Amino acid sequence: MVQQQQQSLERKDPRTRVWIRNQNLRVGLAETLCTYVMMVFGLCSVAQVVTGKGEFGHYISINLSFGLAVALGVHVGGGVSGAHMNAAVSFSSCVFGTLSWKLLPLYVAAQFVGSFLAAATVYAVYYEAIHSYCGGNLTVTGPRATAGIFSTFPAPYLSLSGGFVDQVFGTSMLLLCLSALSDRRNQPCLRGGEPVAVGMLVLLIGMSVGANSGYAINPTRDIGPRVFTALAGWGPDVFRAGSGWWWVPLVAPCVGAVLGSGLYKLLVQLHHPPLTAPPAGETEELQLEEQRERETEREREPLDKQSCIV
Repeated sequence: MVQQQQQSLERKDPRTRVWIRNQNLRVGLAETLCTYVMMVFGLCSVAQVVTGKGEFGHYISINLSFGLAVALGVHVGGGVSGAHMNAAVSFSSCVFGTLSWKLLPLYVAAQFVGSFLAAATVYAVYYEAIHSYCGGNLTVTGPRATAGIFSTFPAPYLSLSGGFVDQVFGTSMLLLCLSALSDRRNQPCLRGGEPVAVGMLVLLIGMSVGANSGYAINPTRDIGPRVFTALAGWGPDVFRAGSGWWWVPLVAPCVGAVLGSGLYKLLVQLHHPPLTAPPAGETEELQLEEQRERETEREREPLDKQSCIV
């Protein structure tokens, strides 16, 4: 009888015709969309600044746009996929056991597709502006270079080793602070305030360590648009420029992510008192609330994945 009633309700609900029940597919779609939202707003801000020759924004507007774009991306997919939007975040989650290794290819593929499609969208929206700016000559370096709209490239003074350190440091600070923001037994951001907090963190990183190479701190954010530009007319120079810079934003962020997450766990998280011995000022009610929150999260997340922001 119950099964018949459920089937009757499903027939009346038009959503059931397109409702995707496969959890992995839902996660992949959400991760693709939130990455697309983050990247399309971020790259549009760069295109506006570059093609507008500084009349429609400056470096600070790019930082603000990426910070706001990250916040909106978390809103779009945070409750479904966790809105990693960053292969380094997903990799670090696997290393520390909050994401199953078998889901890593799904996350990375979704992030790559989202970034690639965002780059294609920005090129379509700013097609005439880009070609007017560069005179129809799509170049990677030089006074009218436009490849930097889509992917990161090192400053002229930056060596590969210096760039590697730069990306390791930036990503380690990102993951260290993300770990703190999500640690319910420390001083986390308020429930529902995670998107704003993460967006502000990305803004801070851009305004403090973005000069050397544009703070990619995200392998899929960089490689997706780079592949697009290689196919769209900029050619293989996007992989040759900067003494073969392209691999640095792929490898260094993964190293930095593990380093930053591990540092927080080693110095802070592993030393929280056990729940059977409440810390000073922590009540039994707070412990019970934390336990209920963990049980609720387990019920909401049948996948072995990290929720919300990291």
